Amino acid sequence: MAERGDGGGQQAACGHDSYRTPLASRYASPEMCFVFSDRYKFRTWRQLWLWLAEAEQTLGLPITDEQIQEMKSNLDNIDFKMAAEEEKQLRHDVMAHVHTFGHCCPKAAAIIHLGATSCYVGDNTDLIILRNAFDLLLPKLARVISRLADFAKERADLPTLGFTHFQPAQLTTVGKRCCLWIQDLCMDLQNLKRVRDDLRFRGVKGTTGTQASFLQLFEGDDQKVEQLDKMVTEKAGFKRAFIITGQTYTRKVDIEVLSVLASLGASVHKICTDIRLLANLKEMEEPFEKQQIGSSAMPYKRNPMRSERCCSLARHLMTLLMDPLQTASVQWFERTLDDSANRRICLAEAFLTADTILNTLQNVSEGLVVYPKVIERRIRQELPFMATESIIMAMVKAGGNRQVQRFLEEEVYPLLKPYESVMKVKAELCL
Repeated sequence: MAERGDGGGQQAACGHDSYRTPLASRYASPEMCFVFSDRYKFRTWRQLWLWLAEAEQTLGLPITDEQIQEMKSNLDNIDFKMAAEEEKQLRHDVMAHVHTFGHCCPKAAAIIHLGATSCYVGDNTDLIILRNAFDLLLPKLARVISRLADFAKERADLPTLGFTHFQPAQLTTVGKRCCLWIQDLCMDLQNLKRVRDDLRFRGVKGTTGTQASFLQLFEGDDQKVEQLDKMVTEKAGFKRAFIITGQTYTRKVDIEVLSVLASLGASVHKICTDIRLLANLKEMEEPFEKQQIGSSAMPYKRNPMRSERCCSLARHLMTLLMDPLQTASVQWFERTLDDSANRRICLAEAFLTADTILNTLQNVSEGLVVYPKVIERRIRQELPFMATESIIMAMVKAGGNRQVQRFLEEEVYPLLKPYESVMKVKAELCL
């Protein structure tokens, strides 16, 4: 299984005696957990140091092939225990890992992190992680849409009672109602892809975004500094980098990222709420396994637990948007450090939560069960009342007054009530 959480031995030491987020231990997929793991993060830091050294060497700095090869050979050789001990002493996570990397690369130690600031590895890694996390979510969302589209086609001609204000309204079809869900998810798919494709690399910018340290390294040759920025950006697989940064990339990026994820959460919450309501009406239900228990006390119950889980986690996903909104608003001048602890939590949790609800919604969408007889019985109960709209339209076309509605409500409906279970109205009056 892929690494999760805080990486390797630390998590194993915690075991069952320490809190672990249920998003990692219970809900999210191993691949999404790995993208936000310490192993992936610190390995990416080392990769960024390697790319920087390679580019600096190409542009003329005295870095040897032997140093480059030593760094390449130790990208995965991460001593987490040593890094933790270093950080405890230095109170600085980046320098702790510079020292740890340098320990296994003694020949390259002097040129690791050359000219860079902490945000060179921190922010650029975050952008790589965000991009890769989107790449995991997008096919999952597309798969959910595909499954629901199959369901909508199968049920396109099955009439069902529509609801407005959760009160009986006109007829619709089961397939058409599903298309309401699909349309929202298609908007989410477009928005997630747009934000993913709009991600820009922070690049090689220095401590306050002026690239002063790199200008010094290259003796004032600004063209080489620009080339350095471009080369590392291309190595990281980004089409473009920010032209302007402070110490960090603008935290408005995090707002955009969590905005589209929160919007996805709203869509999933609406879909799963509909399914839960339909389950209560006994018209549709999510998959229910042979061995599944609906209630410890009431064995006849078939609780829509998957849809409930989606709603529960979608609420959490929607509320996470407040974190980057507030963080971006208080970034003084070139940056403050009050963003760091907050971002460690909200960015990872947003993607782990989105991953969980999409995995769960796929399971739901692949096994939706419809009960046509129940749907038909409810339609028959409401047919006499639905027919009145067609009657009104016919009367108006014949020159009558639409306000006859009041007459129908006060005089006709009460008369129909005792007979609604046996009345039959022609289909053309209500379809």
